[in-house]
Amino acid sequence: MTADIDSVKALGAAIEGEVAKVVFGQGPLTRMVTIALLAGGHVLLEGPPGTAKTLLAQAFARAVALDFGRIQFTPDLMPGDILGSNLFNFQTSSFTLTKGPIFTELLLADEINRTPPKTQAALLEAMQERRVTVGGESHVMSPRFTVLATQNPIEQQGVYPLPEAQLDRFLFKLVVDYPDAAEERRIVADHGGRFKSPVVADFGVAQITDAKAIGAAIDIIASVRLAEEVVDYIVRLIRSTRASADLECGASPRAATMLARAACAAAALEGRDYVIPDDVQRLAAGVLRHRVILSPAAEIEGRNVEQVIADLVEREDVPR
Repeated sequence: MTADIDSVKALGAAIEGEVAKVVFGQGPLTRMVTIALLAGGHVLLEGPPGTAKTLLAQAFARAVALDFGRIQFTPDLMPGDILGSNLFNFQTSSFTLTKGPIFTELLLADEINRTPPKTQAALLEAMQERRVTVGGESHVMSPRFTVLATQNPIEQQGVYPLPEAQLDRFLFKLVVDYPDAAEERRIVADHGGRFKSPVVADFGVAQITDAKAIGAAIDIIASVRLAEEVVDYIVRLIRSTRASADLECGASPRAATMLARAACAAAALEGRDYVIPDDVQRLAAGVLRHRVILSPAAEIEGRNVEQVIADLVEREDVPR
């Protein structure tokens, strides 16, 4: 068992090393995306323009050797542009599906909040059940299907906030911040002399795994031990979000399930075959920040979601 867990730890380190060849200073972010992939979850990346969100997705897809697709979300995008459509084949006198860009393994949903809710909803079934229904017929997708969605928190015009049902399908919402001074200098020194947009292949990012190896790693993670005390801790933490006076809406049972699954993946990437409370605490903000809604009173007091989540984690008794 230890050797198997060590292989998962080595896989995570290798992925981070390859992505770091082109995206500087975002190791923790790459680790969270790796956890999401191994936990079967999706990721919402929120950050200002120019912080390498798209480049991170491209480099990650190349490192894990998954089929990569990209959809640029715009106000005029229609559900059929994502899912595809049934076209009549005159040779066979039947309808056949012309698959849309959603039929891939790693999908970059770029600026997802720029399209209306009707089009955003086209992703719901695929994100939850990894299948797509077109014309009354279901089409099974890859078990590795993962959405990396991006959104810009600065612009407020021409955007459509994601509905709660869609937000709840993302395992993590990760905040992409500006790099520190040393990393920004490294970015300028390395990228500033290139007179074209960065292309992942030019940075020597290698394909160090594939879908089969990822599936094997997921099977190993399924055997990570989740003690009853840790399960109780996760349930208490999630339920505390519903009882908090600072929150108008708490997290769903799906949040508890996904937090447990992500904690197992995080433990394996640390080289452990068991989950500890620290795993849960480190992941809590990423799992909860998009699933809870501040109460009006908390907003008036100037509190933010991160502060409320940190307080809830701090107050909850930690199992020993």
